[in-house]
Amino acid sequence: MIQRAAYLSLLLASLMLLGCSSPELEIYVSPDGNDQAAGTLSAPVKSLQRAAELTREKAGQVPVTIYLSGGRYALTTPLMLGPEEAGTVEAPVLWKAMPGENPVICGGIPVNDWEQEEDGNWSTTLPDTYQGTFRSFYVNGLRATRARHPNDSYLRVGQAGKDNRTNFFFKENELSEIGDIEGLELVLLHDWSVTRIPVKSIDWKSKQLSTIDSIGAQLPFFTLTHWEDHPRYYLENVHEFCDHPGEWYADFKQGKIYYHPAPGDRIDATTGIIPLADKLIVIEGNKEQHAAYISFEGITFEHTAWKLPDLGYCGVQACMFTDRTSSTSNWSKIPAAIELDLATHCSFDQCTIRNTGGSGIWIRRNCEECKISNSYIHDVSGNGVSIGEGNDRLADGSPWWKSSPAEVSRGNVVSHTLIEHCGSQFYGAVGIWCGLVANTVIEHNEIRNLPYTGISVGWMWTPEPTPCEENTIHANHIHHILTILSDGGGIYSLGLQPGSRITQNLIHDVQVNAGRAESNGMFLDEGTKELLIEN
Repeated sequence: MIQRAAYLSLLLASLMLLGCSSPELEIYVSPDGNDQAAGTLSAPVKSLQRAAELTREKAGQVPVTIYLSGGRYALTTPLMLGPEEAGTVEAPVLWKAMPGENPVICGGIPVNDWEQEEDGNWSTTLPDTYQGTFRSFYVNGLRATRARHPNDSYLRVGQAGKDNRTNFFFKENELSEIGDIEGLELVLLHDWSVTRIPVKSIDWKSKQLSTIDSIGAQLPFFTLTHWEDHPRYYLENVHEFCDHPGEWYADFKQGKIYYHPAPGDRIDATTGIIPLADKLIVIEGNKEQHAAYISFEGITFEHTAWKLPDLGYCGVQACMFTDRTSSTSNWSKIPAAIELDLATHCSFDQCTIRNTGGSGIWIRRNCEECKISNSYIHDVSGNGVSIGEGNDRLADGSPWWKSSPAEVSRGNVVSHTLIEHCGSQFYGAVGIWCGLVANTVIEHNEIRNLPYTGISVGWMWTPEPTPCEENTIHANHIHHILTILSDGGGIYSLGLQPGSRITQNLIHDVQVNAGRAESNGMFLDEGTKELLIEN
């Protein structure tokens, strides 16, 4: 009897142990793999898309870890992850670097085989696989400068035209005659935003420059001379401007790209990267089921493109812009290399996001408990991190924050992350942008070397109630900001934010305002109310 009881006890313990442990699915990916392989350590698959397909077999049933070997994983379209590739609290899905290795998910294609030109530039043929145009080019891992005049400073508008919107006169001897102005772009700085717009014509005799549409967003204070009589500008993207180390120009008619070498560059050891994909990762659920428990760890994301609207980019603030080609919204927002919608408990830890044509990462609509931690975000054209939405999306015919406030992004976190050199193209960008969000925590980050604001929270210019509440901005180190624009701050706020706190942040080296408006350490802008600031 005793032996039988002992046997039954052992059997019961074994069954309990088996019931408590679930086998983990491991999928291995390598740039040298084969998508016909099994995805094991000895037989890895090659593509991220194939790894995602294998994930579906067990996603949500057992923990799934996708191990990425070191090397480059090139994408032309984003990796789409939804509920079918998602996990649960007991069975999460983790995309992870192999120990000691550096996998890079990239959206660009390389160019080499440079030839010496008589003017000191190098040239190479654009790949046959590339279609369209591009705005960014990277050389030996660094963003090259799109050919510009002047090389490292600004010109000042001489006099605005009659409409104060579509043309101005430039000063004597500031601009030499250009043979072909096709592709020429005006970059004009407003106090807290930037316009990038194609040039329509230049009358060299009268020294009048005209653009294809209005300079500045549609609001009345974005006219040419509203803030300054002689605002700053420069011109970009013609062959004649490619005359300074580190500059590049692409002639899409001839199918060639030109590069003016920087000191130390070798013609036989220089690789350029042309960005192709507009996004790298899209995590998106639906109203019935969020995409949940998808994490990335130890992975680098780089080289994305973003094409300007045909009538140019007229910035409003924090990468919001007036899109005159859109019929759905007066304001649009620059997209990000990584975007999340209707996502829950997704995370990015020990990751790097760099060299993007748009923003870095956007935790957008109805996302909950998502987290960015211990990461490095730098050299992005737009915002480093964006969380939540603005106030203009409609739901059932009304602003979403009135008709569907439960769709607010809530409980998301950015912590222990270094964010710098955002706004590489769009100077009105910020390090971290939080729109109408709730229970957001931004803590223990370093944010530095930015053309405009460090952290921006809120998106309502009146104290009207919205779901924006109980946000925490704590113990961040913000410095060397507002290096180009004005009218921002180390921390910038808008609107009613009940229960929100800004505590123990260190802000210094806010640059002297270059425009007419002030530069601020802390800027409590319009509508700010019920916000505690201490220490």
